[in-house]
Amino acid sequence: MKTTFKLFVMLLSVISFAQTTVKGTITDNTGQPLPGANIIIEGTTTGTSSDFDGKYIIDTDQAPPFKLVITYTGFETQTIEVTSNNQTIDVKMVEGNELDEIVISASRTPERIFESPVTVERFGLKEVKNTPSVDFYDGLENLKGVDINTNSLTFKSINTRGFASFANTRFMQLVDGMDNSAPALNFPLGNLLGMVETDVNSIELLPGAASALYGANAFNGILFMRSKSPFDNQGISGYIKRGITSQEAAGDNDYTDVGIRMAYKFSDKFAAKVNFGYLKGTDWAATSEEDRFNRGLTRADTDYDGINVYGDEVSTNIRDASGSGLIPDVVVSRTGYNERDLTNYNAESIKADWGLYFRPWANDFEIQYVGKLGLGNTIYQGANRYNIKNFFLQQHKIEIRNDNFFVRGYVTEDKAGDSYDMVFTGVNINRAWKSDGDWFGDYIGTYAGVLLSGNPSGLTDAQIHDLSRQVADEVIDLPGQADNIERFLPGTPEFQNAFNQSVNDPDLLTGSKFQDNSKIWHADANYNFSHLWDVAEVQVGGSFRTYSLNSSGTIYTDVDGPINYSEVGVYTQIQKSLDLSDNVEVKLTGSLRYDKSELFDGFFSPRLSAGFTVNENHNFRASFQTGFRNPTTQDLYIGLDVGRAILIGGAPDNPERDIRNYNVANNSLSAFGASILGSNSVNINGAGAYNNSFFASSVVDGFANTGNPADLQIANSNLAQPEQVTSFEVGYRGKVEGFVIDASAYFNAYKDFLANETVIAPFYGDVQLTQNIPGTSTPLAVAAIANGDYQAYQTYTNSDADINSYGGAIQVSKKIFNGFDLSANYTYTKLDFDVNANPDFRTNFNTPEHKVKVSFGKTEVIKNLGFNVAWRWSDNYFWEASFGDGEVPAFNVLDAQINYRIPSFKSTFKLGATNLLQDEYFTAFGTGFIGSQYYLSWTINNL
Repeated sequence: MKTTFKLFVMLLSVISFAQTTVKGTITDNTGQPLPGANIIIEGTTTGTSSDFDGKYIIDTDQAPPFKLVITYTGFETQTIEVTSNNQTIDVKMVEGNELDEIVISASRTPERIFESPVTVERFGLKEVKNTPSVDFYDGLENLKGVDINTNSLTFKSINTRGFASFANTRFMQLVDGMDNSAPALNFPLGNLLGMVETDVNSIELLPGAASALYGANAFNGILFMRSKSPFDNQGISGYIKRGITSQEAAGDNDYTDVGIRMAYKFSDKFAAKVNFGYLKGTDWAATSEEDRFNRGLTRADTDYDGINVYGDEVSTNIRDASGSGLIPDVVVSRTGYNERDLTNYNAESIKADWGLYFRPWANDFEIQYVGKLGLGNTIYQGANRYNIKNFFLQQHKIEIRNDNFFVRGYVTEDKAGDSYDMVFTGVNINRAWKSDGDWFGDYIGTYAGVLLSGNPSGLTDAQIHDLSRQVADEVIDLPGQADNIERFLPGTPEFQNAFNQSVNDPDLLTGSKFQDNSKIWHADANYNFSHLWDVAEVQVGGSFRTYSLNSSGTIYTDVDGPINYSEVGVYTQIQKSLDLSDNVEVKLTGSLRYDKSELFDGFFSPRLSAGFTVNENHNFRASFQTGFRNPTTQDLYIGLDVGRAILIGGAPDNPERDIRNYNVANNSLSAFGASILGSNSVNINGAGAYNNSFFASSVVDGFANTGNPADLQIANSNLAQPEQVTSFEVGYRGKVEGFVIDASAYFNAYKDFLANETVIAPFYGDVQLTQNIPGTSTPLAVAAIANGDYQAYQTYTNSDADINSYGGAIQVSKKIFNGFDLSANYTYTKLDFDVNANPDFRTNFNTPEHKVKVSFGKTEVIKNLGFNVAWRWSDNYFWEASFGDGEVPAFNVLDAQINYRIPSFKSTFKLGATNLLQDEYFTAFGTGFIGSQYYLSWTINNL
């Protein structure tokens, strides 16, 4: 009996631990292996990926029969039945097209692009591997409807459908569900805290408003980047790219980009991965010495302010400063420094992420911890040009999920590192050598001395000004004048000492460093009820976010401590498919979201869409949705002096927090003003920007020329409120005789458009001009303007102007010449806004009206050899932003790559070049010209 029992137990053990093994090879329809194909046991999360030779092995304790589901981007999904142990199943995949690819972002649920209720773009593994751009992030520029504005080599700003800027708070970027915007800036720094290329699984882009599902700031579009799971993709993979950047201003410079991914599946319950990336190069040098305000001035003119020359922003009217009618009534600016003397153009990015993934029941229920960090150097152009040096950004996420729900929470923290404002660096190097008062005093004294001496040398007015500048700069000394230290020149120890002092001093009166250690705490959740009933697919979800702004007063008005505020949102979506006939199916989608910030009233954001599929090859769609965006952290709480004006946020409690001192000693307050205010030194807050101000244009262009108070126009900007958009969209996707067509058109109507107004607030007197100088009929506010006793502000407010935009895009793709891929797309974008009726309003549309993009290539021209060529053309457009306004000329760019696979080494070598035509161009006023890049890359084991 005991022996029988032992045999029975042994038999049970054998049965319990018996494994089914399935192996095989995945190939395309030509017999070429497909590395990285996903092979999953149907109804489970158990699976694997094919290796570099297309081979796979699955071991499972599930007894046959069961089914394998094989997927690969660009190919139709295959389902194969397993009937026995140790079965060999070779699968030949059937090539599909981009409309068959699966996306998640459009409805928060998997669906084919073909059936998506709204426009969506996808950039899959095939596109990542074959892009001729230097990296996958740059390759997104070849998608239809997408604009990438180049701030620097390591900072690209993505946008769709207009209203672009480098501080693009209208566009969201999510990496594995985390918003990777920098808390201090409220927008993402390109791919600085993004993904290492070998870890990219899929990229999706939703153009236009998406607030109904994704909340505030999902206004102009969202970029979704998803990484590879260590359960599905194990092993070590990596790449190295070496090459050069070539620019006329900066010359030829080395470029290096290295990345590595390590992932291991310890069991069906636990897996982990680590990624690391390093990039180093030389940034595109910005060297324009043209006049920033498009007046055609040069340094030979008294009031010159060069685009990439800093320190010459400091200027004064020398007649007003002298108080003498002998001195000409002209504005004179100090001599500035070129940007190339204030930065080394070091472009560097170090990023790493790691993740622990636990499946306690070895099914789809998963617990994740993910950490990310990024450290780098780049150039950012906002109100001024900033050298972002040793900037640090980190995120930490805990997420619980399965196929039907997720709950996640994460924190994002940034540190400004050694970042500094290059404009104020130039300003304060000048001041470290000689104060503004002394410099203008020397200038005025020299000019007056020539006139009072009878101008014995017969100098022209221009020559007198040139002499005055040389004396003020201590380039020359007049007879009898002391031999003082010459203006600090780049390359000298004196210049370097002043530079070091400035970039380490956060007080903008004497330095240029900015500090920040802001944070965002975010939580969101979603549940899909589709597994519980078949009537319709229903989802519910919500999010909560808290901001903590902590710049120590260098960016925000947070001198007294961090500024904290929160926002919350909830949403639901219902989706239902109906068969109207044998040939027509309709998918109806309805979404509704409610969002509430503690600073504003709540908002509802609905979305309705209908998609009609006809004869399986044609899909017509139409949608209506509304969106909104709350004012950003900077819109609300900024308090930053950028030289020409003070940026003052529009939160209800913000203007009073911005307190600054004005005094007679530094010429920020006139003697007359001191007599009116009863003190030679006064503290004034920013409230006047919103409740006692004139439009700057009415002062500069009106009153300054006529002296007529009637030309002054009251501004009194309103405090900032959320911006809203109503969007209508129609589209078509289909296959027609081998052509794949994807087209869409949209119309957007904006309400309470968030924008800036430049205003001037007098230190005394009311802008209604009811308060006069005692004993006179002269309004005090007019006297304040005339005596220079005022402050220029840039406010953050909403416009009641009618602002609309509309446009469309179409892409046509086809296989030609026995398997070559040819694709072309066209995008049209138009702003509908009456500029003449609103001369003081700036929309910052910053988008070309016409764009054309074409790509041509083949992954396998001959065995293991492929290539791709991409060309794009952009129409000219006008760029307007706080740094400056100017025309961006039309440009066209040609990128190309050729690649060769060596399966025995599991390697791919790629030789590529961007901007092969070598026609340097720029995408925004004030930035460096974009040159060419040439690179050779080696990628190993990237399935």
